[in-house]
Amino acid sequence: MRIKSLVLGTVATLLMAGSTLAETIIIGHFGNPSPMQMARAEGKFEAATGWDIEWRKFDAGTDVIAAMAAGDVMLAELGSSPTAIATSQGVEIQLFMLAAGLGTAESLSAREGSGIETLADLKGKKVGVPLGSTAHYSLMGALKHEGIAESDVEILGMTPDQIVAAWEQGAIDAGYVWEPAQNTILQTGKRIIGADTIAGWGYPTFDAWVVNPTFAAENAESLAAFAKVFDEANGAYLADPAAWTPDSDAVKKLVEMTGAAADQVPGILQGFVFVPLKDQTSEALLGSAPKILKDTAEFLKAAGRIDAVADDYTSFVNLSVIEAALK
Repeated sequence: MRIKSLVLGTVATLLMAGSTLAETIIIGHFGNPSPMQMARAEGKFEAATGWDIEWRKFDAGTDVIAAMAAGDVMLAELGSSPTAIATSQGVEIQLFMLAAGLGTAESLSAREGSGIETLADLKGKKVGVPLGSTAHYSLMGALKHEGIAESDVEILGMTPDQIVAAWEQGAIDAGYVWEPAQNTILQTGKRIIGADTIAGWGYPTFDAWVVNPTFAAENAESLAAFAKVFDEANGAYLADPAAWTPDSDAVKKLVEMTGAAADQVPGILQGFVFVPLKDQTSEALLGSAPKILKDTAEFLKAAGRIDAVADDYTSFVNLSVIEAALK
């Protein structure tokens, strides 16, 4: 299945930066029960940016790409492989901040009774995964690493909710998906391999924040304030992860904003790798993002998922937002 090129929309006429009135900004996110949801519940992003924010939840990165290409969304959470797809297709976005390393927050899980104990057991099995996502990229990387042809596995494109439903109906044998859907299916299954292990095989994935570059230039101060609030929320968690218990106020706010089960949230949080802003611009992280995007795009092109790869991805990474947020 080839990921078809998206029709690019004109976004310039939709930008309202510079107005003295509060702007309504649509921000895309995946609804993960992460520390930023606490800041969102407390209205800290609106207070810091001056924006009237409409938070829009997306099921997959391909939907985010379409919304940003159409000009409906200027700022969004997006996985590394969808970011590589979007930039390769000419969608005008820039990666400006890491949301989280995926660790075991995304994994391949096998249903009880499926007969799957290792990657080799996937042959002839049905695996649900959101197409064009970081999970899809990791699954493809894992199959390549193990020498398993994609044609030997029945890969079914599904949203996270569809994966949960198909799992409960016994319609799939395994699923590669993120939280909170992952935690749900693991109640009656087992983790086969996580994104952290696959990253070590040369297929790194992460969730990032991306922005329309024109919007970023015209809203530089507010965007830096957004990044600062995000960093402060992660810092509150990193300062004392053990305090984020199911009955804590912080976890209750995450439950309120995402619908995740309170008793599952501490474990979900442990699966992510939250990185302070001051460490994000290092060569090991965003400093190497252009190379990661290009390597990801080349892999996807070789696999027949995209048509072209850009010569250089440096212009798709904007470190100025973090630099301004840290001042």
